[in-house]
Amino acid sequence: MKKVMVLFVMALAAFSCDTNAVYSAYEDIEDGKWYVKNAPSFTFEIDDATIPYNIYYNLRNSLSYGYYNLYLTRYLRDASGREIESRLDELILLDPKTGKPNGDGLGDLFDHKFLMKRNYRFPKSGRYTMQIRQYMRQDPLLNIMSVGITVEKATPAN
Repeated sequence: MKKVMVLFVMALAAFSCDTNAVYSAYEDIEDGKWYVKNAPSFTFEIDDATIPYNIYYNLRNSLSYGYYNLYLTRYLRDASGREIESRLDELILLDPKTGKPNGDGLGDLFDHKFLMKRNYRFPKSGRYTMQIRQYMRQDPLLNIMSVGITVEKATPAN
């Protein structure tokens, strides 16, 4: 019976995966202490530069996180290491008035998926790297558990 249940759960997980995702990865932040010098990098392949992509931040924080927002600087580089763009983004993790957490929570942890770029067209097919650095002026920034990105093929509905 246990084997059947495990196989059912695995099959359900396989069918529930997002077929538009071409890349998705997280990096755990050790002990929930995100140091400024720790700038996770995510390297992915774009096979078709003729179609648009949506790029998302993935973030997990503890309810003990001390702010309602999070400032991140992102750097997108091509295969040669040339910076295509950099930008400072503000992510809203909690309602600033009520303190109610945004995202999906289970216990003390909350997962977030924030749109970073909508319908982005990469300059050409190839390898790209997205690097993310916290920009909160607190070093280390406490209670951020993991950070990552998802790159999805854009569909007309999104």
